[in-house]
Amino acid sequence: MDVPCNYCGAFKFKNEAPGMCCARGKVKLPALHAPPEPLSTLVAGDTSISKHFLTNIRRYNSCFQMTSFGATNVVRDNYMPTFKVQGQIYHRAGSLLPLPDMEPKYLQIYFMGNSDDQIDQRCTHNAGTRREIVAALQSLYDQHNELIRLFRIALHRMPADDYRVVIRADKTPLGQHERQYNAPTIDEVAIIMVGDEFNSRDIILHRRDGNLQRVAETHRSYDGLQYPILFWQGEDGYHFKIKLRNPQTGEETNKKVSAMKYYSYRLMIRVGVENHILKCRQLFHQYIVDMYAKIETERLLYIRLNQTTLRSEEYIHLRDAIAIDGNVNPNDLGNMVILPATFTGSPRHMHEYAQDAMTYVRAYGRPDLFITFTCNPTWDEIKLLLLPGQSSSDRHDITARVFKQKLRSFMDFIVKHQVFGETRCWMYSIEWQKRGLPHAHILIWMITKLTPDIIDQLISAELPDGDGDPVLLEVVTKNMIHGPCRALNPSSPCMSDGKCTKRYPRALVSETITGNDGYPLYRRRSTTDGGKSITLKVRNIDVEVDNRWVVPYSPLLSKTFKAHINVEYCNSVKSIKYICKYVNKGGGVWCGK
Repeated sequence: MDVPCNYCGAFKFKNEAPGMCCARGKVKLPALHAPPEPLSTLVAGDTSISKHFLTNIRRYNSCFQMTSFGATNVVRDNYMPTFKVQGQIYHRAGSLLPLPDMEPKYLQIYFMGNSDDQIDQRCTHNAGTRREIVAALQSLYDQHNELIRLFRIALHRMPADDYRVVIRADKTPLGQHERQYNAPTIDEVAIIMVGDEFNSRDIILHRRDGNLQRVAETHRSYDGLQYPILFWQGEDGYHFKIKLRNPQTGEETNKKVSAMKYYSYRLMIRVGVENHILKCRQLFHQYIVDMYAKIETERLLYIRLNQTTLRSEEYIHLRDAIAIDGNVNPNDLGNMVILPATFTGSPRHMHEYAQDAMTYVRAYGRPDLFITFTCNPTWDEIKLLLLPGQSSSDRHDITARVFKQKLRSFMDFIVKHQVFGETRCWMYSIEWQKRGLPHAHILIWMITKLTPDIIDQLISAELPDGDGDPVLLEVVTKNMIHGPCRALNPSSPCMSDGKCTKRYPRALVSETITGNDGYPLYRRRSTTDGGKSITLKVRNIDVEVDNRWVVPYSPLLSKTFKAHINVEYCNSVKSIKYICKYVNKGGGVWCGK
């Protein structure tokens, strides 16, 4: 990552889109200020206290967040370095003060009697936090967070319980352009009587009430209220009033900055700029997921409000359903929102690519190779970009960008350099594993069809000879050994009901033969028949591993890219529909010819 943007200074790879950071100078946001002590030391990761803080950073953020975080289902697992939710994400805000006999929560804690009571309440609600860290952070927010200061001023000014505090969704100070991104001022926090009018996206807080209000995703304080660890000053986040700029003059235009462009700008690595957000590990993961949900919400809102422009009533399946169903209620027509094929992940989008794959099959027959290419977190390109003390699982932004470049090189290696022969067409999709690593499922169609008699020249399911090729043996040992599982490791992720879902260990065979499921049974020789074995440490026990545990691979691809690259030969039409659907079951999909 050594190509700086000429407009904003963001570092990029040579083949990355030139406008991915700032839309070629059209987006300009002020840099977030580096946090003061103690927060700057806590996120550094170089002391035992800092390591404890980073391990529990989401708990510490929960101590001080002013809104609750919710989703249809927040997925938790014993070991899952990714933050995963299902369904819709939402933030909710309560009243400034709790009801009688109710414990203060979230924003209400800031208005408790004294500092010690606030610290006790925060630690009680968030087990595993340390009192001295909570006390230090509380002092920081009392001094520097504008949102907290404004809430306290507003509460002091409220004459009675029938008044409410309103944080305007879009209002920004007049005058200098830079100030439109600053933290809110007291003029932007209004106190109104019950019954007064307000914008549907404004945050309306009662003095004392038992109800919760959902905070609009596009409210400018959405980020600051939920992530005080990231936005320690209470800075504004994305909202509808941020405008694109003319790259030449720097003047504002009439066009608005989208949520996608805003957060793309925020997550970049820039020359001489400390990006505090990128240091916050699991909280950074939650922030990415939360903000992408905001981006998707904005896109879905556009689709819902522009069904006429998208001409959804002309979709053939909708017209056919109306023509066939004689019992259609006219009042129901047009109420359903149709997601177009251009919306990534929609049923029409996935169906379109699955049909493309089957079109390839009709035109060119079965694919020849089914390849799964998985990101290697120990690639030098990833390790060089990590901050001190970080691992690849702390920086999914780096992992994703490096893998995209590696995948581009991988496809060029197969298609342009024709390492398996001349390629007719190809298709791949990208998914993310629970372990936090992206992988691509790839189908390859060759002009000259591969035949079973050359399988052993392209694909191996055996340990290589360490004396003849020690580099390949090291790559295979680190990346292409399954498990071991079963009795050797019954808690392996692949185990279900005492059996390996991937069907390992495989049978030992002296020659490659055709299997009944469309895949060949690759040659896996026993140690008595010329096969090799190695000793691996599994759960602190030395275990001998032979060819039964080797995942089929291409020696050329494995040695070149040094990653887990499973290569399978497609032998029968029985497997075609399964493979085409599997490749297109989710994630981003690309195809070429």
